[in-house]
Amino acid sequence: MNTKIILGAVVAVGLVVTGVAMTTGQSKTTQVVLKPDNTQIVAQGAALYDENCASCHGTQLQGQLNWRQRGDNGRLPAPPHDASGHTWHHPDEYLFHVTKYGLEKVMGQRYPNDMPAYEDLLSDEEIIATLSFIKSTWPPKVRLRHKQIDHKGGM
Repeated sequence: MNTKIILGAVVAVGLVVTGVAMTTGQSKTTQVVLKPDNTQIVAQGAALYDENCASCHGTQLQGQLNWRQRGDNGRLPAPPHDASGHTWHHPDEYLFHVTKYGLEKVMGQRYPNDMPAYEDLLSDEEIIATLSFIKSTWPPKVRLRHKQIDHKGGM
């Protein structure tokens, strides 16, 4: 393999992570490792999901009706987090940052939405547990595809 290509890839990933850290005001990046096979973490995440997410995203992770169409208020309804939704199309790190800091902060621009930032509500470990629970519900084929997306990195 060409050393310049590898170095370029490392620099590109570093710039993405640095950009997220700068956009979100983070001074250091949290290592995001979801653990959908850890039953204890998934159980904690299920309880946190029920408490913090189910009221909008559904008790079965089904999301709100017509989640792809803006409502009268101009905002999109809460999307599903099950295999029918788009959550699994995003790398773990992106899901973590959107959950912690909110969509507008991660995007670096105004984007009216109803998703709260959980930075002051949940610890990093609780966010990771919640996302681990969500990921644990996906069928093997979707988890495999998500693993491929996750390894490509990016936001």
